Amino acid sequence: MVRGMAVPEIIPIAHEPDYRTSTIGRFSDGQFLASITYAFPDGFTMGDGWEEHKRLFVVLHKFDHGGHHQESDIWCAGTWAEQMKHPLDEDSVVARAEARLTANLAALAEREYCNIAIRPFRLTVDGVLFGLVTECHDDDGDGEDDWAELYPDGLGFTSPWNGEYDT
Repeated sequence: MVRGMAVPEIIPIAHEPDYRTSTIGRFSDGQFLASITYAFPDGFTMGDGWEEHKRLFVVLHKFDHGGHHQESDIWCAGTWAEQMKHPLDEDSVVARAEARLTANLAALAEREYCNIAIRPFRLTVDGVLFGLVTECHDDDGDGEDDWAELYPDGLGFTSPWNGEYDT
């Protein structure tokens, strides 16, 4: 395996319209990263009733212009079980999540969708890890972090640190 480069202090994330990083960019107070994502609580093991534990979150992380995490608005729209009961309702879990994301983004003054560059951060809400967390995925045993994972979205960033991600 080719040795990866160490994680930089500020990690670029590329804006990809109509894909997983379509709702990232800059606004008057800095940078933002927004998404709608399903997540299980940390340590959850699949089994009967898993549908009640898989929750849909609307996430808005805000950063200053230097990429430091400032605050997060994390809201649970409901569970997979709720969504499956009424998948096409105007008030379905997904419809509520999309409405909340739209409102959150509309509230960002001078919003512009574009590439961002942020520093690693982490927080736990309702037992779920959120953040851009550095990890070691290298096999050479040096233990140096060479990967940054966006939780719970499941986007991984690594060298050449150009903002592109793996899923």
